[in-house]
Amino acid sequence: MDLGLNGRKAVVTGASRGIGRAIAHGLAREGVDLAICARGEAGLEVARGELEALGARVYGELVDVADGDALRSFVTAAGTELGGLDILVSNPTGSIGATEEDWRSMFEADLMAAVRSSQAARPLLAGSDAASMVFISTIAAVETFAGPVSYGPLKAATIQYAKELAREAAADGIRVNTVLPGPIYFEGGPWDRYQRDRPEQYEATLAACPQGRMGTPEEVANAVIFLSSAAASLITGANLVVDGGFTKRVF
Repeated sequence: MDLGLNGRKAVVTGASRGIGRAIAHGLAREGVDLAICARGEAGLEVARGELEALGARVYGELVDVADGDALRSFVTAAGTELGGLDILVSNPTGSIGATEEDWRSMFEADLMAAVRSSQAARPLLAGSDAASMVFISTIAAVETFAGPVSYGPLKAATIQYAKELAREAAADGIRVNTVLPGPIYFEGGPWDRYQRDRPEQYEATLAACPQGRMGTPEEVANAVIFLSSAAASLITGANLVVDGGFTKRVF
């Protein structure tokens, strides 16, 4: 299937590792030029090199997405450097925990990062004939898992924000969707750490995966790339669950 992405221009935040990295790689393989950001200079430079090796034109910037001014400036600069914008993918996550600091971190680095990046991107996306925003949420936003901690509730707020934005931005030709990954395993990721530090939790979660395995970042990226493409032209305001059947909810 031709996804119609060749020559498009995308912003992917938190693109130096895990799901963000896989999304950037997948878009680059489809011929998309990219603006990426990350907090670490070494990771950012590695990511830039990998994407350029795939043939993408890349604009990269060191950005902490919890810094609203820096994030907005990056998105605006991306539009200038790339000559427009067709796709925004908001990906990072803040601290997961029960302390007030954890809640503030998730609020700034996840929910407000989605709000601020979408506000900065919207006038740029309005100039595209196939504009798309995708926010990375989680199945923890729609089911109870880890108790009353910062992760699920603020990811759920991102879904609500995306749904409202999808209805409003449709008049500008902008589609807005969320992707909800289930347990995703990659080296250096949370389930890699749980396998090492909390083996009982890791094994219990693995046993609850109907396919007998956790997902990969590339499988999440495939969903994001589809939603970003012309093949998903009638899909907006949707929450696409990518979890191998892990969740038990019906709706």
